[in-house]
Amino acid sequence: MNNEDIKNLELLSIFHYVVGGVTALFSCIPLMHVAMGLAMIYGKFPQSNSGPQMPAFLGWIFVIMGSIIILLGWSMAICILIAGKKLKHRKHRIYCMVVAGIECMFMPLGTILGIFTLIALNKDSIKALFGPQTPPPLTN
Repeated sequence: MNNEDIKNLELLSIFHYVVGGVTALFSCIPLMHVAMGLAMIYGKFPQSNSGPQMPAFLGWIFVIMGSIIILLGWSMAICILIAGKKLKHRKHRIYCMVVAGIECMFMPLGTILGIFTLIALNKDSIKALFGPQTPPPLTN
């Protein structure tokens, strides 16, 4: 066991917690769109008497799209947090690699963390820390 590898995994775990929290926080930004859509649906925006009324389906588009973006962001944040926990306990290396690959899409923090995680998890000494990757037995 290499102490440096264990420290690197601990740091990667902490950084995954931080990036997961930041991702969850920034995923709340579309709440403004959801609120604006609800205001459109319930007619809370001031309308001029001379212009046409705003159609309600525009409000529903804001609500639905904002909600989808929020749920996707929170789901990704949860996946990142789970990967941080798995890195800390040195379990499920493949899951951590998949999440690191997906993190690379989120510029700039996710890209940096994803690349460093992929590099670290491909080192032979760190592979040994995760234990043998044996496939499940075949049953007939």
